[in-house]
Amino acid sequence: MHGPFAMTAVDRGHLLALAGRLDVSAAADVRLALEDELDAGEGDLVLDLHGLLAVDATGLGVLLGAHRRAGRAGRTLVLRDVPPSVGRILHVTRLDRVLHQDRVA
Repeated sequence: MHGPFAMTAVDRGHLLALAGRLDVSAAADVRLALEDELDAGEGDLVLDLHGLLAVDATGLGVLLGAHRRAGRAGRTLVLRDVPPSVGRILHVTRLDRVLHQDRVA
């Protein structure tokens, strides 16, 4: 991964940590990584977002696509430790009503 974005598979197929800016420059790599993680496990796939600084429309599309793919696979994509700035974007776009969030930090 290059640029100001990082992903770490903390628990393969179950927990992935995202940090930096989830924007158009990182979208393709993140989309592929999420697909791999969803294919590698069962149950919830948790995305730890505590290190996420910003997300743009393309990044939101990646998260929504992963949510849909998880649903088709009988899994749930869960966003954990969502930073306030990202939470506001999810709220304004109403994606907070679609994407599952773990409210426990």
